[in-house]
Amino acid sequence: MSAAEIARRLRDPVRRDRAEPTATEGHEEVGKPVAAAVLVPVVLHPSPTVLLTLRTTRLSSHAGQVAFPGGRMEPGESAEQAALREAWEEIGLGPTLPKVMGRLPDHLTGTGYRITPVVALLHPPLKLVPEPGEVDLIFEYDLKRLLDPALPQRQKAQFRGRERSFWVWPHERHYVWGATAAILRNLALVLR
Repeated sequence: MSAAEIARRLRDPVRRDRAEPTATEGHEEVGKPVAAAVLVPVVLHPSPTVLLTLRTTRLSSHAGQVAFPGGRMEPGESAEQAALREAWEEIGLGPTLPKVMGRLPDHLTGTGYRITPVVALLHPPLKLVPEPGEVDLIFEYDLKRLLDPALPQRQKAQFRGRERSFWVWPHERHYVWGATAAILRNLALVLR
């Protein structure tokens, strides 16, 4: 898929309506969610990819998980501002490099966050540097795989004494699940 076609599909309101508000099971048990934003960067290689991070195992929450660059929104910040700031802090992505295309529906997590995914396009080459206190690895997921409707899987596991179901995207080295997988699924629904 070309960069122009990706941009056209991301701007199309009918396609954006395919995406669904999502929530981690158990989110209703947490109380008022904390506002957060993530950057969903589509890298416009000849074969486009989605940029992801592997969080360091030293973090107090979500350690060792696959995630998008992002975090809590500061008072007065828009989701776009927060996503760009966090991408700068976590992976050294200059805030003027991403071309913001819009938002996907919010995702409510079981850990008390309302995440607003901000989709942006990036032109390579990129010189990214993971912030060692937050990110162990920056890697890319092939967009062609996201466009395959057979790939996302629903799995179940015990969490806080209850069985929960969640999305998982297959990857050779990393377990891509939970909020990140749900956001990837919405991106796929818009782009398919």
